[in-house]
Amino acid sequence: MGYDIERFVGYVNEGLLCSICRDVLEDPLQAPCEHAFCTACIHGWLVHHSNCPEDRQMIDVSLLRPLYRYMKNDLNRLQLHCKNREYGCEMICSLESIDRHERECEYSQIRCSNAGCTVQIERRNLDGHLAVCEYRSRECPNGCGYTILSAEDTQHNCVAELRTELELLRSEMICRVEEAKHEMESRLDSQRRHMVQKESILQNEIEELKSQMSRMMSDVRSLMAAERQHRQELEQAELEKREL
Repeated sequence: MGYDIERFVGYVNEGLLCSICRDVLEDPLQAPCEHAFCTACIHGWLVHHSNCPEDRQMIDVSLLRPLYRYMKNDLNRLQLHCKNREYGCEMICSLESIDRHERECEYSQIRCSNAGCTVQIERRNLDGHLAVCEYRSRECPNGCGYTILSAEDTQHNCVAELRTELELLRSEMICRVEEAKHEMESRLDSQRRHMVQKESILQNEIEELKSQMSRMMSDVRSLMAAERQHRQELEQAELEKREL
């Protein structure tokens, strides 16, 4: 939607009006047929149509372009009233700077910043409202450190609040201790399982080494027996040689 034409001072050129909402262009886009539209208006139109609402020529979102520079300059120079005119703001400024003014306008209706308060008030009166707002908060004057709302002043009890705070801290501490305990037990279980697996692997390796050693000893004994047999055969051959 565009800017309400009734807000503007003086004559507004027809070419600066949206072809859909007939208000002054807001965030404008232009079709190849040179008709201009508010971005929100033309996007909404193209959801259900595929042509220009003025001359019915076929258009697509990809064909939309920014407004010509000279038209954009004419648009930005238009003078209009602040949207808070009904609340007393008499500011008239260019369309180019209206958004900046309205963000800071003293007559803007803003919500109270105190949690729980639903009051809408003019920006210029906010400080006065905050000073008396029943939802304003402050620290307990008795030194307990508790933040209280003005509406709770008469019900506030430092001892009760400190006891409640202490119980909350105790509960939180118990929860943290339990969490730490569970985490430690989980880690110990994991390490225990890892050690058992490691022990099993080492035991298997030891058994394999024992088996290898047994085979090696058997091979050594076989070699020693073969060597004795060979030596006896040599001695026998030597005796036979001497006899010959």
